Amino acid sequence: MVHRQIRDRGIADEWVLRAMCSVPREAFVPEGLRGQAYADGPLPLGRGQTISQPYVVA
Repeated sequence: MVHRQIRDRGIADEWVLRAMCSVPREAFVPEGLRGQAYADGPLPLGRGQTISQPYVVA
């Protein structure tokens, strides 16, 4: 995900790239959506909130 969705779109800051590689995104999404945690799009978190797509977070 980091190379395809983030680095290839021009994000080059090594601190950001390392953080995105080391922090498990699935820990921040509901259990039923963990299989989609690395998809290129936002995911619902509940209560009308979403987690932004990985590129936007980076």
